[in-house]
Amino acid sequence: MTKTYKATGINLKTQALGESDRLVTILTREFGLIRAVAPGSRKHNSSLGGRSGVFVVNELLIAKGRSLDKITQAQTIKSYPGLAKDLGKLAASQYLAEIVLYQALSEQPQEELYELLNEHLSRVEALPKAEAFHVLAHLAHGVFHLLALAGLTPQVQVCCLSGRSLIPDFTDPTWQVGFSIPTGGTVCLSAWERLKGEMRSQRRAGVPPVVARASPLGKATGVEMREQNPPHPSHTPATVKEKPVNYQTVIHRQEIPVISSRLNATELAILQHLSQSEMMQDATKNNSWFSVEQVLRQYAQYHFGRPIRSAALIDSYFAANHDATL
Repeated sequence: MTKTYKATGINLKTQALGESDRLVTILTREFGLIRAVAPGSRKHNSSLGGRSGVFVVNELLIAKGRSLDKITQAQTIKSYPGLAKDLGKLAASQYLAEIVLYQALSEQPQEELYELLNEHLSRVEALPKAEAFHVLAHLAHGVFHLLALAGLTPQVQVCCLSGRSLIPDFTDPTWQVGFSIPTGGTVCLSAWERLKGEMRSQRRAGVPPVVARASPLGKATGVEMREQNPPHPSHTPATVKEKPVNYQTVIHRQEIPVISSRLNATELAILQHLSQSEMMQDATKNNSWFSVEQVLRQYAQYHFGRPIRSAALIDSYFAANHDATL
């Protein structure tokens, strides 16, 4: 008898399979990311046709297969028809779905991720039409929350070098703070410049870097290690022939963080606010959202190790609508 299981999930990706089937990638509450065949779903009279579309939420009955599982029943409980009616909303939703695909696990419950994605899709769908900056703002909000759920929250409240709180200075139009993707967040530029100066002074003064001694296995100890098999206490020094031990010298240098981008006061304030659950009230026509989205995009791509292909749609959409939104 065929083994079946029930799941509630949202379709994130579909692709044609055979003459009339679809292969659907689904984020489920109960089992995380699964891939299942929707048989006959590409036929015009198929009951699975609309239910196998992207961003449709279904209660599913799935038959376990040898290589691929098969959807035997699907009951739609929610869909997002408004996303397909607006190119910007659709592009933002695909962008969020792609990040979810990168971080979702299989064969493990993903209820929190499932709920978070649905929440942000609902917010994007509910946005008024022709508000391009609203879409970009809510996209950045969703990306930030997905990164936080994955344990990859960028540090935007304090300097990663000094640990001091960062307060945007709106009175100084030239005020900036650095953002270092490898370091994990914001860097005070004065602390960064001070570190660079210290490193230059040390090199000019010929101050050697910290040196540690390591065993042949490469384990740094900071001191010379003894032989792993010392002589038995009963042996006299004259009768013990010590074996030479080869050590590897390990040089530790303090690295200067790479500044990936520089943020002004408004951009930093936006990033600091994104950690909150609610959207900023003045998230409308603000060019700073372009910079914020770029920073989060580069940060996400660095940590997931993969490009966000849907971001090209966002770039095209906002390039076409930029003049109209100013």
